[in-house]
Amino acid sequence: MLEMPTVSLDEIFKQVKISCQIPSVIEGILTRKIISNTAEEAGIKVEPEELQQAADSLRLMNNLTSADVTWSWLQKHSLSLDEFEELVYYTVISSKLAQYLFVDKVEPFFVEHQIDYAQVVMYEVVLDDFDLAMELFYALGEGEMSFYEIAHQYIQDTELRRKGGYRGILNRADLKPEISAAVFAATPPQVVKPILTSVGAHLILVEELIEPQLDEVLRLKIISDLFSEWLKQQVELISGNSPIFMDNFAKLQSAVV
Repeated sequence: MLEMPTVSLDEIFKQVKISCQIPSVIEGILTRKIISNTAEEAGIKVEPEELQQAADSLRLMNNLTSADVTWSWLQKHSLSLDEFEELVYYTVISSKLAQYLFVDKVEPFFVEHQIDYAQVVMYEVVLDDFDLAMELFYALGEGEMSFYEIAHQYIQDTELRRKGGYRGILNRADLKPEISAAVFAATPPQVVKPILTSVGAHLILVEELIEPQLDEVLRLKIISDLFSEWLKQQVELISGNSPIFMDNFAKLQSAVV
């Protein structure tokens, strides 16, 4: 029977180094400090009920359905109960700081970038032959074939073929720029003239264009995006033009431990 190996802190640190994860670890440390310091300066407090709600959400997200399962999860991640509470606190304070900094900037940002949040409902067949794509495009225009028939005949992927090439509801950012430009200029329902990209010739049926609405989901996404960009800028501001490292790995190891 193989003897179970032990793992030391030095070995953990070495693995972090040889996995080239030190920059991301340091960035994470800086990010946490920036959030904590900024929240403290802004006077943001976390209420006990907020911590409890966040803890319940974290348990649900990780399927921690009992005390035993929770304890096993903590051991797996080498977390004490105090550290778990710190994790929960950090989650709450991050969310509250994001709201504090950007809740009033959502609507102006949405108005300025509204076009980026438009969505499209579309069907797509990608062909290797552009001439064939043009031939099928004209056949569609003449009513000689349906888009479903083309999808059923030319799509190789089984599930996509069964759905008739249905790609779902896509954001502008989900599409290549050349495809996005043509798709969002269409008048649904419309088959767009084949578009040639590095992938192939795209034959696309635009079923519907969805105008963006600033609902709660999009509002939270914008706040999250703005907060992430702000954090990135703050980290870059602190680090300057070169990566942040300690004077030597011994100091860094001490900080990580």
